[in-house]
Amino acid sequence: MQAGLQADFEARQKELDRRTAENNYRYGVAQHDCYSTFFVNHCIGKARDRMRVVQADIRSQQLKLDDEQRAERARARDQQAALQRAQDAADAPQRAANEARNAAAFEQKQQQHALDVQQRAAEAPQRAANEQAYAQKQQQHALAEAQRAGEQSQKQRAANQAAYDQKQSDFQKKLNEARQQGAQKAQERTQKAERFQQKQSDAAKHKADVEERQKQAAAKAQQKQQQEQQQLQQQKQMQQQDQ
Repeated sequence: MQAGLQADFEARQKELDRRTAENNYRYGVAQHDCYSTFFVNHCIGKARDRMRVVQADIRSQQLKLDDEQRAERARARDQQAALQRAQDAADAPQRAANEARNAAAFEQKQQQHALDVQQRAAEAPQRAANEQAYAQKQQQHALAEAQRAGEQSQKQRAANQAAYDQKQSDFQKKLNEARQQGAQKAQERTQKAERFQQKQSDAAKHKADVEERQKQAAAKAQQKQQQEQQQLQQQKQMQQQDQ
């Protein structure tokens, strides 16, 4: 679709949208104003008729615009299809050449593959002989390695036994040391617990002694206060008798 024609379509659609919005607004205002008149329904009917007249014209213009846009899109599609057909026709010789070249390359690959298969089939006996010779060498090498391993294994077993015995001796020594240290630490914990218990007992006894002394002091103070009150009472009685 041409740019100028597309711009014209957009401008016309924008104008139709504006007219639709304006028509709806005016109808709403007219409806509102009708409620202040005596013949409300008649007023609203006339406003609706005016709105429908404008609406019909807008609808007509919208249908015309839609038809023009559909026609333009169809013309653009036909033009694009024609261009594509022309391009395909122009590219047909090159496509044919490419297809022929690809077919020749594929045929060459197929022939090379057949030659490779024949070559591998011709070389199969020699490969089998080489593989058998290699297997024999591997077997001889394995036997020699097994013999050397057997000679070394006896020495290795003796060395492993000596190392194991030494590890066991070292482990037993460490185990004995750990047991001694554990017993010593257990004894120390017992002694600490006894000292702590003794301190707790001494503290409890000291607390009880302090509380007992405080009780005795409080009792003496209370007794002294009572005596002072009695003396004061007696003095008051004597003063009253003298009067």
